[in-house]
Amino acid sequence: MCAYQVPAPGRYEGDIFRPPGEWRSYLLQCTIGCSNNTCTFCGMYKDKHFRVRPLEDILQDIDMAEFYYRTACPTRIKRAFLCDGDAIVMKQSDLLTILETLYKKFPYLERVNTYAGPRSTMTKTPEQLRELHEAGLYRAYLGVETGSDALLKKVKKGVTAQEMLEAGLALKNAGIDLWAIIIMGLAGPGDASREHALATADLINRMGPQHCSGMTYMCAEGTPMGEDVLAGRFQMLTQREVLEETRLFIQNITTGPLHFTSDHASNYLPLKGTLPDQREELVRLIDGAIGGTVHTRGEWSRGL
Repeated sequence: MCAYQVPAPGRYEGDIFRPPGEWRSYLLQCTIGCSNNTCTFCGMYKDKHFRVRPLEDILQDIDMAEFYYRTACPTRIKRAFLCDGDAIVMKQSDLLTILETLYKKFPYLERVNTYAGPRSTMTKTPEQLRELHEAGLYRAYLGVETGSDALLKKVKKGVTAQEMLEAGLALKNAGIDLWAIIIMGLAGPGDASREHALATADLINRMGPQHCSGMTYMCAEGTPMGEDVLAGRFQMLTQREVLEETRLFIQNITTGPLHFTSDHASNYLPLKGTLPDQREELVRLIDGAIGGTVHTRGEWSRGL
């Protein structure tokens, strides 16, 4: 994910994180931090105590943004993203009010997107999720990370693979555009890497999201997993091993059409294509990177 300290008007607390594709969106902080915030690999929101912002404050921020963009910065806002890590945990009535206000204040607004925590998603009924979609919630980004139950438990994701599947299907069945996020290298090398790739492909096949992004694990300072890396208790994958794990994942995707990307700053090799139709093309690029004929990112240019 990308950290972005928002210059637009509003009373933002701490760094704001958003998916790479939301770089042109109006970022509206609805919650502070993440409702789970126990994942051992994640360095986001560690300086924040999770809470939902008062609705009055959120609506005032929308008013300030509307005035700013209408006068000082006359830009047509076409997208909005609800920050921080899990806006979907909010009260249904508050979320509906926020969506209604955004579309009213920004007449050119085409879509509102958000992160969605799996546990928070499952607190909503199918009817409530459909209601949010009908009110203009277009896309939800779901941090799947892995399809391995053992690995989900190890990294303290807070849900099982089955619960993750149910959350994804609930969003998808409500008509919400589902974007799953997975992390290559999360399991470490050897058999663990293979099991992670295959289990994750199986979960994505059963979930059938419209989009899937593959990030690559990087050591985040101050996290439990980062401390394990520094102490030698966890071995990070080499570039070749990451590419091989990505190839194995891609080779086992059967659902489709699936818009697959691995163009985050953490990735060695930017990839973008539709699976399974462009599988062979993506595999050829990976093989070229492994063989040294396709350029990859150097360690100095990678980042979280």
